[in-house]
Amino acid sequence: MALVPTELRPTPPPPDPPMVPFAVGGMALWAVAALVLVPFYDTHPSWWWICVAGFLWGIPGTLTMLRHDANRRRRLAAGLPPPEAVEPQPWP
Repeated sequence: MALVPTELRPTPPPPDPPMVPFAVGGMALWAVAALVLVPFYDTHPSWWWICVAGFLWGIPGTLTMLRHDANRRRRLAAGLPPPEAVEPQPWP
């Protein structure tokens, strides 16, 4: 006889960390990879350009995360709760 829980678990609130550090960290990783690949530019130029593209795509990502964090700060200052998680579902 298998034990199957019938009660619902309380759903923890979703994490709501600041996102700008993640975006800036990703851009920094692409920049470091581009610098590491500079000596190999003669044999593998596409690798370097992929790193440059990753860094450049990080710019609109960082701008988007700046907007997200501004909305997050505004929401927390107004005393609003973070976005709610999905309602808990019973075990199958």
